[in-house]
Amino acid sequence: MGSLRQLKQWIKTTAVMATGIAASCLSTITHGAGLLVPTGSSSSLEMVSHDVDVKLQDGIAMTTVEQVFANPGQSVEDAHYRFPLPDEAAIGQFTYWIAGQPIHGEVVEKQKAQQIYQQEQQQGRKVAMSEQQGYKHFDIRVANLMPGEDVRVKLVYLQKIQIDHGIGRYVYPLEDGGTDEEQKAFWTMQSQVKKRFSFNAKLRSGYPVDAVRVPNQANANIQQLSSQEWTVSITEGGSSLALSTTTPSTKTTLETLKADGEPQGQISQYEMQQYQQAQQEAAEQVAVQNSVARSSNVYQLNNDLVFYWRLQPGTPGGLDVLAYKESANKTGTLMMTLTPGDDLQPIQRGTDWTLLLDISGSMQGKFQTLIEGVKKGLKRFNPQDRVRVVLFNDYASNLTGGFLPATQKNIAEIIRKLDLVLPNGGTHLMDGVRFALSGLDADRTSAIWLVTDGVTNVGETKQRKFVDLLKQKDIRVFTFIMGNGANRPLLKAITKASNGFAINVSNSDDIIGQLEKAASKVTHEALRDIKVRFKGLNVKDVEPTEITSLYRGAQLQLFAHYWQAGKGIIEVTAKRNGTPVRYEVPFTLPEVDTEYPELERMWAFSQIQRLLSEQEDFGESADRKDAVLSLAKEYGLVTPYTNMLVLEEQQFKAYNIKRSNSTRIQKEEQARTQRQQKPIQQRNQAQNHQQLSQPRSTLGGSSGGGSMDFLLIALVVVVLYGRRKMSKLMS
Repeated sequence: MGSLRQLKQWIKTTAVMATGIAASCLSTITHGAGLLVPTGSSSSLEMVSHDVDVKLQDGIAMTTVEQVFANPGQSVEDAHYRFPLPDEAAIGQFTYWIAGQPIHGEVVEKQKAQQIYQQEQQQGRKVAMSEQQGYKHFDIRVANLMPGEDVRVKLVYLQKIQIDHGIGRYVYPLEDGGTDEEQKAFWTMQSQVKKRFSFNAKLRSGYPVDAVRVPNQANANIQQLSSQEWTVSITEGGSSLALSTTTPSTKTTLETLKADGEPQGQISQYEMQQYQQAQQEAAEQVAVQNSVARSSNVYQLNNDLVFYWRLQPGTPGGLDVLAYKESANKTGTLMMTLTPGDDLQPIQRGTDWTLLLDISGSMQGKFQTLIEGVKKGLKRFNPQDRVRVVLFNDYASNLTGGFLPATQKNIAEIIRKLDLVLPNGGTHLMDGVRFALSGLDADRTSAIWLVTDGVTNVGETKQRKFVDLLKQKDIRVFTFIMGNGANRPLLKAITKASNGFAINVSNSDDIIGQLEKAASKVTHEALRDIKVRFKGLNVKDVEPTEITSLYRGAQLQLFAHYWQAGKGIIEVTAKRNGTPVRYEVPFTLPEVDTEYPELERMWAFSQIQRLLSEQEDFGESADRKDAVLSLAKEYGLVTPYTNMLVLEEQQFKAYNIKRSNSTRIQKEEQARTQRQQKPIQQRNQAQNHQQLSQPRSTLGGSSGGGSMDFLLIALVVVVLYGRRKMSKLMS
């Protein structure tokens, strides 16, 4: 923990820096999700309302987004809404209200769907379509909005939840990644909601939860219904605006200080008043910004919403099993989540760390977040470590001149140099990776920290080339993925090929918490060469098919099919620091269970993800494409090859489109209603297992997750203001 004298100095410094940075925040609002309008167009379309409902339960996040678009003009208009692609989101429902009736969309091959949409649009009929645009965006298109007409659409997507170090994290992405230059040149983004924005989340946890946090949203209403059930609501209506709230409250800060175990009374009342005054002055500056924003009478969809929850300390590991089987003679689908106890030991030997940092132009709005995180990461190295910093934009360069011992003097000099760097140019990721793989000492353990938004646009960009290069070296790559425009498929492939891990970072994240999780993983042993077998029951079609590593705090999550009910055993073998490790856990599968029909979509989505990754690794294959198309149509999923199309009811028949997804949606909606009326279920089938009944890994006793001392708490204020300032100045 930092000394008290250091804290006092930082309180004074932070007071000056926070106020100055907040004052500079009076700048253009960043772009986010919104209506795309061709530059120079006179379109009068508006977003009237944007309502988000999130259900978090049993390892699944279900997000429902309902919107109303309006055409207050005098001519017929077409609406085109774009939003960042949520991470690993399975979109299975798109609904459009026609003549007051909800019509569910059906999955159609992309080219055919686009042709039908254009035909219906030209005929003046009601038609809507949702589609995936590469790895960056989802688009919603609605044709033929009549003058004075309001239209209503709903989108539902599923994501798996992973608890990391006892902390759950959900992100509703709104902030644009800032990496699509073609979009910025051709389109104007209208991110304003005119009348109402609401965000409502309900968490129903199978394990007790002792804290919930929504960063940067002081107007969030957080309610604890029980130790396992919490709600979060944010509502802005009429002329209200979701205002900037970048200052942590004094109450939260004081609770954080106490949670870190610091004895009370070591900081004088006067010094704490100084700290509180700094927050107040910064808040007043933000209030000025908000008063300017109010005049536009809108809500801006330009900042991600992040929701954290922390399990009670001492929560054990476990094997959580969720199954769906419609009848005894149907194929069953299961989801298993294995959470080990805290049995991975700290690594004592020194490591050679290469920090590979993206300084391209697309990083401008994220660079402050990057640098602050890197500074804290550098300070965590021990004296046995060595470190070098490699920068890349149009080419790679070595900031440090080679590996340096991680002494305080060397770290201070590296930080000084980093503060002078200005992001610009293109993104030659391959040159950066090649440079990072060179000059390694064969007698020392080496690892690479890659921090990037992952938009490769210079030199080699093919995923397969990166995978082939990394498989030639025995070196781990740990990746911080910055922002919503990142090429996640490429970065995750790089991570997988090197047996590393990837962490997504939003500008709305608690950056210190994300850093602490990453630091815990790289400073402890990991499970390698993982193999999974099922005994006693016929369990097949397991996804993922290949599991390379499991790091401290992480969970092993599987989807599979089964055919028979009864008792079985899951066997997981691995190596920990070269020593064999084995988990054998008994479990039971039901003959009939209709509670979670969504599991079928999630299993199919996991298969589709693997097939798409193989397309990038090995080149386009007609067989793999056909497999994706078949899965997407059967299970109703939007993919790069399929869109979801809504037509007037009689037009589905005219185009010979079966209403199979509509039937699936009705079944899922009924199951959701029934689930919410039932008590929370305990899904852990390993409560008496010797290994898994031990407490799971945590970050320690801190508020919001993470062992942070007084010095880092003071820095949080600077980080929160600084990264918003950079994002807004670069918009």
